[in-house]
Amino acid sequence: MNTELKGRTEESGSMLLKLRKLIIWLFNAIYVVLYEYSKYVLLIIVLIVCADVVSRSVFSNSIMWVQETSLLLIVWMTFLSMAIGSEKNLHIGIDLFYNKYPNRVKKVVNFINKVVVVVIGVFLGIYGWRLSMSTWKSTLAVTKLPAGMLYLMIPVGGWSMAFFMILDILGLKKYKKTDYNEEPVEIKDLAEVMEKMTAHQTSTETTEKL
Repeated sequence: MNTELKGRTEESGSMLLKLRKLIIWLFNAIYVVLYEYSKYVLLIIVLIVCADVVSRSVFSNSIMWVQETSLLLIVWMTFLSMAIGSEKNLHIGIDLFYNKYPNRVKKVVNFINKVVVVVIGVFLGIYGWRLSMSTWKSTLAVTKLPAGMLYLMIPVGGWSMAFFMILDILGLKKYKKTDYNEEPVEIKDLAEVMEKMTAHQTSTETTEKL
């Protein structure tokens, strides 16, 4: 009986461990994609704006599609950077009263803050998608791209922000590896907990039999 119970416990712990590893891998993958994409978008914006300035100054001729394209990329970068800022806790906050709170109150405030961020992220995800789809049939004046592309990164940034914050609430963000100079925490906690639970249960049953 003890062996069967231990086997089931280990199997359950192994499945949960694999699930957690999958979630952490997904988190790291999404973060790296957003981070790298934002970097290259910023570089592209700088290059095309500089090219337009040179074209006007030297050739007295403006590149027509630069303004629309740079606007599109700035909007995209803004909402993706919003998700990254949420993961890094870089958004502006007022801590004038927060620092005076006792630790228990700070924990409650932090939790409420995270829930609010999740709600905002879900709101942006749902209504940003609706906005993008409702304007998709319209086209931009110069590039003739669908106007919905201008708003496409609103739902992407919103859902990413909500996803990152949910992982933070669940305590899984500490296992991330989103900093290149950072070593992730090894995921051994769950296995250790399951082993302790099994040992404790076995010890309890042995005591009862005696």
